[in-house]
Amino acid sequence: MSPVLTGFRAALGPLVLLAAVARAPYQCASEVDPDRRIYEDPSEALYDLAERFKASGDRGAHADTLRFLVERYPSSRFAEMARRDLAALGDAGAPGR
Repeated sequence: MSPVLTGFRAALGPLVLLAAVARAPYQCASEVDPDRRIYEDPSEALYDLAERFKASGDRGAHADTLRFLVERYPSSRFAEMARRDLAALGDAGAPGR
């Protein structure tokens, strides 16, 4: 094999690797838009469950689930919604009712 071809091969390998890395998508650690998530947040699942209890007429389970959501995930956006729902329930929001 000629020295020119060997040198060309030696220089081509790192260039190909550099080109592949330069075109690779970069992954950033950032918050994903809730509408584009591919998983369900636990607080979202609890809020959905509470809404199902409400739709089926089980007010006690509805309120208990909302309270659990607020206790377990107090900083989630669904906890704020649960707090508003509990405030709207008034005394009906007590556990076990």
